[in-house]
Amino acid sequence: METRRLGAHVSVAGSLLRATEEATRIGANTIQIFSSSPRMWKASKLDPHDVKSFRTAREKLDIRPMAIHCSYLINLAAAEDEIFLKSAVGMRGEIERAIQLDADYLVAHPGSCKGQCAEDAIQRLTIGMRESGRGLKSARLKFLWEITAGQGQALGSDIGQLKEIAARTAEVLDIPVGYCVDTAHCFAAGLDLFDVLRELGQENVPVIHTNDSKAPFGSRVDRHEHIGKGYIGKEAFRRYLTHPDLRDKAFILETPENDDGDHAQNLSTLKQLCRKSRTTLTKSSSGG
Repeated sequence: METRRLGAHVSVAGSLLRATEEATRIGANTIQIFSSSPRMWKASKLDPHDVKSFRTAREKLDIRPMAIHCSYLINLAAAEDEIFLKSAVGMRGEIERAIQLDADYLVAHPGSCKGQCAEDAIQRLTIGMRESGRGLKSARLKFLWEITAGQGQALGSDIGQLKEIAARTAEVLDIPVGYCVDTAHCFAAGLDLFDVLRELGQENVPVIHTNDSKAPFGSRVDRHEHIGKGYIGKEAFRRYLTHPDLRDKAFILETPENDDGDHAQNLSTLKQLCRKSRTTLTKSSSGG
């Protein structure tokens, strides 16, 4: 019987091992982490002993794949030179730490084009990725651009634009490039999840951020909600989780964590939905 990969974004505050301990506590077999504080430009260096212990624990507990989410401060599409330069340094650090931690995926948002047209912003982003990744290679790591909800002047909510960003990145980065799809982002952007997967190529989307949406379909508002408590609803998640073409994806929660039991409860809901009978290969409704 196949082992589905269901997990959550977990904290590494205090030590990297906390992530594996948290995964065990909530019943996850795949995780996403921040490799440094997402609210600070300056990142602390990883302790080699902690890295080794973390790798050993992941292997022993069969926690895979492991994704790292880049800091939200990073915006390589920024018009301001200071933010652009800080972002380039920050992104290089993210790639270096992902390689050091044997991460499978490094997930990033394309950023905001505020103050310039999208084409100029994508050109800056491409230059930033070239400089950030210069000389860095990995046989294991894959870089994933995440589709966005389209809030404000964020890049990446248009499928064609996201594909262009990925194509340009692949030309300048010596690391394979793919995509991360977020269920709440697709919904808020007014997109059908299965349409997005077809357009991007399902083989290019190894990670699905699994979040319900506090905002209505097409609202372009990025607000995550507990599974089944938002506008997407349980029935849509049942279709996602039981779809034959998605059985090999890592479904990773980024739902609100106001209480210690929130991730465990959301994971329990996902597992219950996985047990439902499989659906046929049909397009979902616009409501999920």
